Amino acid sequence: MQEAILQFFAYEHLPAHLQDISRPFGEMAKSIVDTLPRNPERTVALRKLLEAKDAAVRAFLFKSE
Repeated sequence: MQEAILQFFAYEHLPAHLQDISRPFGEMAKSIVDTLPRNPERTVALRKLLEAKDAAVRAFLFKSE
């Protein structure tokens, strides 16, 4: 069974400069799913990793006024 949350770690559709930011998070998410047993803590790990990925992308796109 595949983890539904992995869809949010996809990066192939992004422009190259955003792929560079997102790729490590996608690779880590896949590694977590492949190596850790399915349990509530794995779910928390994936959700927090997704939060971190989103924050990293926003940090890259941030424009100061």
